[in-house]
Amino acid sequence: MLIEKAFSTQDVLVSDRLDCWRDHVSRTYTAEVESDQAVDFAASQRILALGAVRLWTVEHPSMSLRRTQKLIRQSDPGLYHLSLPLTGTMSYRGPDHEADYERYDLVLHDTSRPHLMRAVTSYGEGTVSGTGLFVPRKLLPLPENAIDGLLMRRLSGCEGVGALLAQFLTQVARDSSSYRPDDGPRLGTVAVDLLSALLAHVLDADTSLPPETHRHALVLRIRAFVQQHLHDPQMTPCTIAAAHHISRSYLYRLFEDEEESIAAWIRGQRLEHARRDLAQPALRTTPIHAIAARWCFTHAADFTRAFRRAYGMSPREYRSFAHPPQ
Repeated sequence: MLIEKAFSTQDVLVSDRLDCWRDHVSRTYTAEVESDQAVDFAASQRILALGAVRLWTVEHPSMSLRRTQKLIRQSDPGLYHLSLPLTGTMSYRGPDHEADYERYDLVLHDTSRPHLMRAVTSYGEGTVSGTGLFVPRKLLPLPENAIDGLLMRRLSGCEGVGALLAQFLTQVARDSSSYRPDDGPRLGTVAVDLLSALLAHVLDADTSLPPETHRHALVLRIRAFVQQHLHDPQMTPCTIAAAHHISRSYLYRLFEDEEESIAAWIRGQRLEHARRDLAQPALRTTPIHAIAARWCFTHAADFTRAFRRAYGMSPREYRSFAHPPQ
């Protein structure tokens, strides 16, 4: 099970629940809460640890949350806060921007900037609910001045990469007991990659941005595409270039400034996924050659050599190391 912290006002007297929620928000987010529902304020929150990233879920009556410049000076964690409303509606008001959001709109804002958030129940719904992420700003591999233009902007969680991100958030929150604590950092990496890919997709259409930002955004979109197609043995630099309407030579140039060539990175990603499968208790009896083939290594000897170069031992030795005799 993922490392989790849970909080609920159900554990205190009905008359004290709003004050209890205010105290909780003040300690965890350093913000002021107001609500017309002063009696029986039934609210709950879960926070799941995904390495440096935190995935949160929340359910509460209609309320407003204000983070002022004074409160920011008291506590500034330097985070991007991503929200995905699931029931109810939400609005954000900042010094120079305001917008309203419906369910399955993704919205990003910066905890270092003052804002007022209002969350209101919709007709026929008793509570507002949602999920989202707290992500350290330094983890997003895009220039902050480019991301600034996307703060408090409505991003769709119903199509494309936004839908993948929304599905990821809701699925991890729903099935958190099916993961192990050491899965947390890996899931955090997936969350950051999906969020980065979504922002890169939006930025790529902005012609006012400098060429370097567009280049970085394209690389992120290519990486997301590769992750989605790692199982496909037909995925090659040629097919990747065609899918992104660029030449193969330009694809190679894009990765000249990266740590690895595109081909080496794909191979490394496939090896890493094979390594994870070898460590999975549920796949302990699956033949090694079947796991290798799943990640497009069709020749056992080639897989063994590549695995040994990457991890210093053979796949069989690694599986024995990952599953010691009881």
